[in-house]
Amino acid sequence: MNIKSSQTLVSEALKEIKTINVNEAFQMMSDAQCNIIDIRDVRELENEGRVENSHHIPRGMLEFWLDPSSPYFREGKLDINKEMVLFCAGGLRSALAAKSLKDMGFKKVSHIEGGFSAMSRSKFKII
Repeated sequence: MNIKSSQTLVSEALKEIKTINVNEAFQMMSDAQCNIIDIRDVRELENEGRVENSHHIPRGMLEFWLDPSSPYFREGKLDINKEMVLFCAGGLRSALAAKSLKDMGFKKVSHIEGGFSAMSRSKFKII
């Protein structure tokens, strides 16, 4: 059996997706050009805080909440015309999630290098 490692999946995803740094993400958010989407687990938000003005969509529900044909679709939660900027704790899950959204057909998708860890040391406000 030949199973790809999670690291291989992340490496492959990083070749196909757009990666932005925290300063780029902050500027996009400030200019109202994107949806900042936190895909961390709810326990991570409770323990570490959340980024002000971000939307929380747990990684396990991302594709379902953003699929208009899914019974779990969240109508009006996000502006579908803006870039979907994803982040997790460190950037691995968000890389896989960004590739998944790209595979679904979303054109404007990126993820934040360094994730919440980098964001908490930047201009983003943690609440």
